[in-house]
Amino acid sequence: MVNVKKAVLVQCDPAMRQLLLHLDEARTLGSRFIVKDLDETHVLIDSDIVNTLEQKLDSIMESLSPDLNDK
Repeated sequence: MVNVKKAVLVQCDPAMRQLLLHLDEARTLGSRFIVKDLDETHVLIDSDIVNTLEQKLDSIMESLSPDLNDK
C-alpha cells in the first residue's frame, strides 16, 4: 500500500531552515511537520500545518523585532 501525503515546498535561507528544523524537532506545533529536508534552502512541509506554522513564525518574528510605534 502506498502512503501519500500532501506537502508544500518551502524555499528559504539557511537560517530559516534551521529554525524550521528546530521547531519540527521540538514539536512546537504539536507534531512533526517536516516531510523531507531537501537541501540548505529547501524543505517539504506537511500542507495541513502551513497556516499554523505561518502564525507561529509571525509570532516569533514579532517578538524579535521592536515595535516602531513604541518610540
